[in-house]
Amino acid sequence: MLPLIVFAVGLAYSNYRHDRSEATRRVLETVRSVRVVLDSEVQRVTGGLQVLALSESLQSGDFDGFRRLAAGFISQYGEDSVLLLADRSGKQLFSTVTTATASLPPRNNREIVERVFTSRAPQYSDLFVGSTEKRPIVTVEVPVLRNGDVAYALSFSPPIAIFQKLVEQQRPNDQWTVSLLDTKARVFARTPNPAETFGKQASGALYDAMSRTPEAALSTVSLDGVALSSAFTRSQLTGWTVVAGVSESSLIAPLWRDIAITSLIGGILLLVGLTFAVRMATTIARGEMLHDLLIEELNHRVKNTLALMQAIAVQTFRSASRDERIKFEGRLGALAEAHNLLSQEKWAGSELRDVIARALRPFLLSNPDRIRMAGPAVPLSPRLAVVLSMIVHEIATNAAKYGALSNETGRVTLDWEVIADAPKPRLRLIWTETGGPPVTAPVQRGFGSRLIERSARDQLDGEATVDFLPRGVVCTVICTLDEAP
Repeated sequence: MLPLIVFAVGLAYSNYRHDRSEATRRVLETVRSVRVVLDSEVQRVTGGLQVLALSESLQSGDFDGFRRLAAGFISQYGEDSVLLLADRSGKQLFSTVTTATASLPPRNNREIVERVFTSRAPQYSDLFVGSTEKRPIVTVEVPVLRNGDVAYALSFSPPIAIFQKLVEQQRPNDQWTVSLLDTKARVFARTPNPAETFGKQASGALYDAMSRTPEAALSTVSLDGVALSSAFTRSQLTGWTVVAGVSESSLIAPLWRDIAITSLIGGILLLVGLTFAVRMATTIARGEMLHDLLIEELNHRVKNTLALMQAIAVQTFRSASRDERIKFEGRLGALAEAHNLLSQEKWAGSELRDVIARALRPFLLSNPDRIRMAGPAVPLSPRLAVVLSMIVHEIATNAAKYGALSNETGRVTLDWEVIADAPKPRLRLIWTETGGPPVTAPVQRGFGSRLIERSARDQLDGEATVDFLPRGVVCTVICTLDEAP
């Protein structure tokens, strides 16, 4: 019996080594996944700020008019968020904290303001103490261009709670530690123990490795004194670093458990043969951990695919024109909003009004009443929700560039109804524009028009028509409804 037990223990240890290697791989994949989600969230904030930077009120220096847009923007993030405008010297010209800008102190982080003016591109700060609220913040900064020159630095400090929620959602289980660090290796979001570790700097092996390479897997000791199998990766977008680790004790515990189980059943397995013993030992040693690995990876796959697309697009469109990037990011943003809504509903479908409202939200910041929606409650399957969101975004984008949403007087009426006189019910959605510039039919159709028509025909089993009437464009989309799961 002793040789068999020794053999089984050796097998368990071999499996432990294999599982530990798999754990290291999982930790590295986890930090990459969190980095993609982080970059996606920061890109969403940056895109919103860039839209604000192009607003007519800001371009004309109408800060009172701009305050309404700013209030609509920060309402998405909560009371702890602040939006401000500064010149190159750091003087605050506008702030959502107060209308008495003359009493505001100059900005504390002059270095990032200078980077915005020098680079003419978005910048992302390290953790620092804000001059107005006197609390630690990180900021997203974009340039406001006027006649080709940088006139102001538009700065937004999102609530730290946004990043804290992100790491908590991405944490696989309570055996893991996940942290976000700025370029100086200081913690600004972490789980567990966020309050005790906020603002602390990474130390030891982790700090040394971060100074040498943008990504690595290694063994570390956390700020809580826990031994971890860790990995980190640095975002090329923000310069921030995602760090994650799983406790060494959680990796060693299965080894002792497997050794104990193998020793206990060794005598029984001796009676039925060495082959059965090896098979049972392997199944017991690896079954539970392999099952957990498959379940966790499946959960993360759906959640991170869209964010990965955006990260790839950022790199792919680096040398593309500004208009091309804005068009692509707008379409991808519409797709992301549809996926966010479906995720909230646990991919059980969603309601048509909610899908349309999400797709139109960027076009309603300045005047929420200029688009009127009317129609019955229509449940949509996930497939229809995603495709209709893209179609509505394309129609609204065309209206914002050429139609009723491109001026101050234009209005849009969006009506829909369910047609039940067919084997499957069909949805008819009508977009009607009034009060816009004079309508002229385009000489040739663009990509957006083709996207609308092909999506309606090929993916919705329906059709889309656009009529260029003198009073305004009328777009009609008809599609076959699926049964919402």
